[in-house]
Amino acid sequence: MPGTDSPAATLDSDAPASVDSGVELRGVAKHYGDTVAVTDLDLVVEPGEFFSMLGPSGSGKTTVLRMIAGFEDVTRGQILLDGQDVTSAAPFDRTVNTVFQDYALFPHMTIAENVAYGLRVRKTPKSEISHRVAEALEQVKLAHVADRLPHQLSGGQRQRIALARALILRPRVLLLDEPLGALDKQLREQMQIELKQIQREVGITFIFVTHDQEEALTLSDRIAVFNEGRVEQVGTPREVYEYPGTAFVASFLGLSNLIPAPLARELCGATAALSVRPERVRVTAPDDLPRENETSVRGTISETVYTGPTTRYIVETEFGLQLIAERHNDHAPDDTSAFHRGDPVRAVWFTEHAAIVP
Repeated sequence: MPGTDSPAATLDSDAPASVDSGVELRGVAKHYGDTVAVTDLDLVVEPGEFFSMLGPSGSGKTTVLRMIAGFEDVTRGQILLDGQDVTSAAPFDRTVNTVFQDYALFPHMTIAENVAYGLRVRKTPKSEISHRVAEALEQVKLAHVADRLPHQLSGGQRQRIALARALILRPRVLLLDEPLGALDKQLREQMQIELKQIQREVGITFIFVTHDQEEALTLSDRIAVFNEGRVEQVGTPREVYEYPGTAFVASFLGLSNLIPAPLARELCGATAALSVRPERVRVTAPDDLPRENETSVRGTISETVYTGPTTRYIVETEFGLQLIAERHNDHAPDDTSAFHRGDPVRAVWFTEHAAIVP
């Protein structure tokens, strides 16, 4: 039933996975009484694409995923899977399956029994179940844990088993609702690589919900950035990061220095607000003059942040605007040439490295 994580809730047809499957949303809206969760959304996910929906909590991304799965009714609009209108179809009549953050493995069943559950519900012949369970466990590189119980596995292993349980049903589209959210940072980064590799191997459409910007950039072919029930921008990771379409995208997708239009006009003659990523900004001595193709502003370092790979400098500029500059720590460990809090500096960047923000 809607809202559960039972494997039976999203059973699909027994047809093989197809890379000719995509998802289209036409004017989709979702209201909860007077509360508007999603507003007139038009979105196309290409067949075989790893597509991420990124945004803060409450931005509507999970609601959209649940509407695609059939767990939430659509207030207005249409949802098409593989060209077929499924707006009113029950979850088990859609060629999708869903992987959730909490795994929802049955604790009393072995790993093989957990993975086989959906096929058993469909009364698939035992000989075929055995073959497909072995195949699914091999896909996630966990064939050796078939006879164990869920509590005997690590968090990362349990998440891969949840993925195998979804893939064994051969969905045309796999929906993933923050599936890595419960993992620690190191394991999460490892699972990101494995998840992308699995998606390439199986060749089906993945739609991935996350609030983690780095995760979305790492995994996705394209990203839709959500804000307050709307999509602010859709593009490749490089497009949305390097050329943010709105101030929200610039500030939410990684760190960004937003320079208001009046100041941008004074500094470099720009006709609109600018976004400059911290890694594009360097700090120099205050008397170092910028070159012809550079923009600069004087200021004082108010804080330094050592992250390991980089050092961030927070610069309070003469115009009252705070800028972040990021220096990659590629110097010798005992190098003491870095700037310190209170030092007067000049923040400098190549003019062409600033992106116009509409």
